[in-house]
Amino acid sequence: MTPSLDGLALAPVADQAPGQVGTRTRFSYHEKDGEIWAEYAGGDVVRGHLVGTRAGDRLDFRYVQLRTDGTTSSGHCVSRVLLLPDGRVRLEETWRWESREGSGTSVVEQLPG
Repeated sequence: MTPSLDGLALAPVADQAPGQVGTRTRFSYHEKDGEIWAEYAGGDVVRGHLVGTRAGDRLDFRYVQLRTDGTTSSGHCVSRVLLLPDGRVRLEETWRWESREGSGTSVVEQLPG
């Protein structure tokens, strides 16, 4: 099983469309007893939160965020937790907006150090 996400800082490896998370966005993850949650900000996101569950290497969570243009958005994401050869954590994500149109995939990795 992959290590706990608790206390890890992660960032996307590539930019998404404008108004979404990107390489300047930083996530601060927490995990306890199968629950996961995180705060995130940076780039086009002023403040974001996610909350959900973890079962093995699968995360299932909802997210909500405030963007720099003053709008809010929310959605659902399922992620697979992987361990990179250098020991860092990688999340392979499949997400869908619930408050607006759109869906996609993204990759988020633990920051070095």
